[in-house]
Amino acid sequence: MASKEVVESLYEALSRDDAAAAALMAEDVEWWFHGPRRCQYMRRLLTGEAGHRDFRFRPRRVAEVGGWVVAEGWEGKHAYWVHAWVVEGGVITRFREYFNTAVTVQELRPAEAGMDSAARGGGSAVWQSEARAHLGRSLPGLVLAI
Repeated sequence: MASKEVVESLYEALSRDDAAAAALMAEDVEWWFHGPRRCQYMRRLLTGEAGHRDFRFRPRRVAEVGGWVVAEGWEGKHAYWVHAWVVEGGVITRFREYFNTAVTVQELRPAEAGMDSAARGGGSAVWQSEARAHLGRSLPGLVLAI
């Protein structure tokens, strides 16, 4: 299964409260969160602290970006999220969650001798969240460098 399909399958399984979601996750997933502590809905969902009805993740956009799968969604004006997943060997091994935070994914390449930043392609944004377009307000922003 392609990385994007694994992530889409995870969201589908979570929406059904299907135990198949656990099979899509490595046992030692590396997880990182940015946002209000009370908004750690995905962590609570994945660890079983909360049920699938406490907060529903409905991705509005899912894209493969470099070695990551990035998904975003929003519910009303107060719940906006971005998830970034890494899939290796058919299972999710890394997860970044941003809640009420705008995200730009930026590709960084290692410097080669004699090349400046512009020549090597460093610093180019390859994906940007659509928070402002859908919420009509600004949010703090972060860059995920890949």
